[in-house]
Amino acid sequence: MQTEHQGELSLSTIAMPADANANGDIFGGWVMAQMDLAGSIPAKKAVKNRIVTVAVDKMKFLRPVKVGDRVVCYTQISRVGRTSITIQVDVYAERMTEEKEVKVTEGDFTYVSINNNGLPQAIAVTNPDFVSR
Repeated sequence: MQTEHQGELSLSTIAMPADANANGDIFGGWVMAQMDLAGSIPAKKAVKNRIVTVAVDKMKFLRPVKVGDRVVCYTQISRVGRTSITIQVDVYAERMTEEKEVKVTEGDFTYVSINNNGLPQAIAVTNPDFVSR
């Protein structure tokens, strides 16, 4: 059931009935929240500071997520700026009843490094892997 993924596994969860609409499809807002959580993990790891989500770009819902699907989010850094970092998030659903995995959503999440007063703070990038692309 394994698909070739780009990036690293950042989040895995199960879509539950409470997250579904009347048709049994999972709400897009729930999927987006999982993506934001997943994207924040590598962002915070790279920035080593407080971060806030400031933008979601190029988000596409490709296929529905169903109740009972295992939802997995893969992430990779796509850009590092002076105070911001953009993370590409790809979401797959493991269809347990069909024993297959499909890409369901993708998007770019941008986070800004902030200080304790909530103001943007420059990112001190020390890892050469964190370069702008």
